[in-house]
Amino acid sequence: MFKRRFGLSFAVTLLAAACGCLCGYFLALQITIWVADGRLEQYASSIVGDTDAFEAEVRTALAGLDASPFDSCSNAEVAYFRKSIFESEFLKDAGRMRDGRFTCSATMGQLSQTSTQVDPDFTQHDGAEIYLNPAPYDRSGVTEIAFQLDGTYVVFTPLSRLHLEAAPMHYTLTALNAPNLKRRRLLGETLDAGTEILSTEGRYRKGPGLYVTKCSIRFFDCATAFTTIPEMVAAGRTKFNGCIGLCGLAGALLGFAFSLLYYRNKSMEQQLRRAIRSDKLGVVYQPIVDLATCRIKGAEALARWTDEEGHSVGPDVFVKIAEERGFVGEISRLVLRRILRDLGPLMRTGFRVSINLTASDLADGQFLALLNESMARANVPSRSLNIEITESSTVRQKLAIEAIKTLRRRGHHVHIDDFGTGYSSLAYLKDLSVDAIKIDRAFTQSIGTESVTTAILPQILAMAEALNLRVIVEGVETVEQAKYFARYDTPVMAQGWLFGRPVPPKELHRILVQDSIRPIEMEESEDIAVSVA
Repeated sequence: MFKRRFGLSFAVTLLAAACGCLCGYFLALQITIWVADGRLEQYASSIVGDTDAFEAEVRTALAGLDASPFDSCSNAEVAYFRKSIFESEFLKDAGRMRDGRFTCSATMGQLSQTSTQVDPDFTQHDGAEIYLNPAPYDRSGVTEIAFQLDGTYVVFTPLSRLHLEAAPMHYTLTALNAPNLKRRRLLGETLDAGTEILSTEGRYRKGPGLYVTKCSIRFFDCATAFTTIPEMVAAGRTKFNGCIGLCGLAGALLGFAFSLLYYRNKSMEQQLRRAIRSDKLGVVYQPIVDLATCRIKGAEALARWTDEEGHSVGPDVFVKIAEERGFVGEISRLVLRRILRDLGPLMRTGFRVSINLTASDLADGQFLALLNESMARANVPSRSLNIEITESSTVRQKLAIEAIKTLRRRGHHVHIDDFGTGYSSLAYLKDLSVDAIKIDRAFTQSIGTESVTTAILPQILAMAEALNLRVIVEGVETVEQAKYFARYDTPVMAQGWLFGRPVPPKELHRILVQDSIRPIEMEESEDIAVSVA
């Protein structure tokens, strides 16, 4: 059995780890894409910003050179140009152009009119012309740009000023050629991504490629930053794998916890079944006291269970398991047997004991028949056994009404347990025709606080009085809480640790046979003495 459980737990853990890794992979992939988009947008914006600033500097330099006070291409002007580029951080040369020919420059002096004619690669709308690596500035492996406006030109190396390297991201800088309105690569890598991606701002994804384009609002440049998902994954491999590993570990832990919980529940179910079969479920009794006299008027029977490992398991756990597995009726039968065995003689004298029944008990005709037969066989009057049903048990209203009618017809008093948890209303209670309501401990615990719940209590008590229902209050633990309910004209019964914890039947008998009956004054003492009815 252990090997089988271990094998199944291992398989579940392994499967959950694999699912976690798979989820981690897709999560890491989405995070990588999200991070890449953000970095690409920042990268493209940075390129456009740097390019705009650089072009503005170039135009400012051109304006200064064009304002030369000397004759065109005279020795004095060449000297003026030479002095300007020596003082500049980015200019490589400067001079004059005419009809596509360089006529003079700061570095080459006066040039022959028969010098090579060059055509501009880009012509902007304001007449500015851009030449990429024009002769005689064509140097292998180095990008030189000549920028000409109004007959004056400057030559510069853009990569010396622009911060364009940001692996694993790449870029291409395109410019618009005014004569044919076509956008072409100015700097960066050749990118065959389509005109829309290169000329329209936005984020794009094409296959494994990620693209972000930003365009200048001052000039005619657009920067497209791009990368691929595999490149981004490779660049962030440690974090990518870490995300997968963490998700895989989380999945494994979840799977292992699930398998443990599953086997614990399965084991708990089997232990509970064995405890019921061997009559090892415990039943304890909590006194119910009349607040007006502080005399014990009855008791509530409560099931208790200690599992085979010695751990105490609460009723909210084991009753729920029994309900889910369909054998909660066996617990109700066991508690009924115990009540009649433990307190049968006392109940024949009129002492009232309350038993909790579930919705499935109300729907079980065989259980209702067994209840009637057991009471008759024990010679205990039906009025001595109160039936408590939770509000949630009355959701199936028609079934609940019929069961309650049957029980009351036999002489049982029916109480709505945990009242206020959300199902009952005035009309609803009237239709159910019960004898009493038990106010949920959540309302009792709110007394003395500023909780909104406290404001509901007077309405509940007024509703009970209007319907002629008795009131039983759960969870009374302090004198302040007892005083709160004792001040009402409506008779109120109470149970809670202030009056006594749930005790075994022998202890309950001992309490009931005490001779001394001490009346109490709650206004003067915080120690309430419980008396025997």
